[in-house]
Order: sequence, then structure tokens, then C-alpha cells
Amino acid sequence: MDLQRVKEILSAEDEISVHYHGVPIWIESIDSTSSMAVISARGTHEERQLVSIDGLVEK
Repeated sequence: MDLQRVKEILSAEDEISVHYHGVPIWIESIDSTSSMAVISARGTHEERQLVSIDGLVEK
């Protein structure tokens, strides 16, 4: 996924389904300079991961 689309998803009013390695996730935040995102699995906002936005897939 590209950086602009991640920004659009974060600011969208509607819920947009995004997966990381087949797992549905929430995008918590992004770092535009490094193209990294903080994500958590849907339903649990407890375990956060820092991942490259290249691995995010819109479903």
C-alpha cells in the first residue's frame, strides 16, 4: 500500500478493512518519513507492531 492511501484510510469516516500478512488490523499511526505504521490486530489494541506500509493490504 502506498503512503497516500494509508493517510486516506486513517482520515476516513468509514471503516476500511486492512490486513497485514492475512490478519485484519487497525492502523494506529504512521511515520511519513520512514513509511512505517504502528498497527494492532483488530479486536485487541494491546499488542502493537511497527511495520512497513508496503506489507499492508486493503481488502
